[in-house]
Amino acid sequence: MTLLCQLLACKMEYFVLLYSSMQVSGDLTKKKCVPCEGGVKPLTPDEYGAYLRTELSGWHDVDGVKIEKNYKFHNFQAALDFVSKVGQIAEEEGHHPDIFLHNWNKVRLTLSTHAIKGLSENDFIMASKIDAD
Repeated sequence: MTLLCQLLACKMEYFVLLYSSMQVSGDLTKKKCVPCEGGVKPLTPDEYGAYLRTELSGWHDVDGVKIEKNYKFHNFQAALDFVSKVGQIAEEEGHHPDIFLHNWNKVRLTLSTHAIKGLSENDFIMASKIDAD
């Protein structure tokens, strides 16, 4: 093997290891939110990016400190029922999103871990459970 091939193989192995270290393991819907009182570092862009790429659909980060998703329903009652369902999940998990019901049939959810002024796994657990139904 030439020196160039060896270098390329080594770089490739490094990127595979780097990528696999950023993979998210486990089904988030089976996890439970853990109370956060602060003192923990927020997730890095690589860490929360891995959740957004592999675990969630339609969610996006906002300034690296929150995640958001917009939902559209066929009528006001369906939007209200969804808000109620989200509220029930939030109470069960002890982690509460910001909920904005607007234009009679649209809901925007925003998740963030306020105690650390950023994103934690709790935000992704909640997002996953909200979208599971």
